[in-house]
Amino acid sequence: MRVFIAGVMQGSRTDRLIDEQDYRQRITEALTTHVPGVRIIDPFELNPDSVDYDGDKSRQTFLTNTAKAADVDVLIAYLPTASMGTAIEMWIAFGASKHIVVASPLKHNWVIQVTADQVLPDLDSLITTIENGGFARMFAHDGKATIEKNQEAQSPPEPSRSPSSNNTP
Repeated sequence: MRVFIAGVMQGSRTDRLIDEQDYRQRITEALTTHVPGVRIIDPFELNPDSVDYDGDKSRQTFLTNTAKAADVDVLIAYLPTASMGTAIEMWIAFGASKHIVVASPLKHNWVIQVTADQVLPDLDSLITTIENGGFARMFAHDGKATIEKNQEAQSPPEPSRSPSSNNTP
């Protein structure tokens, strides 16, 4: 099973720093200990110095990482706060009909409501679910999620570009 770890890196920062990334290690350790054969794709581990990339390298890294979100069995998103990059990774995974597990208190956020198959309230709940076998039980059949997505939601709709779509409700 291939798992993409998504989550806040810069969030709403206005500087060139990265938010604490220790959650990635906690998720990785829980998965590698409790899910046999798991393979982790962690964009931060692949690009730890990404805040220092120039425009071209940033663009290429962003496009490559978001494409990886569609090439896994499961995307796990840790969102203690909103993250534009994670929202895009979730949207890409959703469009590819991948299983999405979110650990976040933002259960009313539309991106989470639309894309997530499972929402847990926080990181500790996610780790507990992995450790007690709940995560592995979801994928008991060849890495495929036993929770099926709504058939109507398998292909994300194209955004409307008509002038009337710019009106606010």
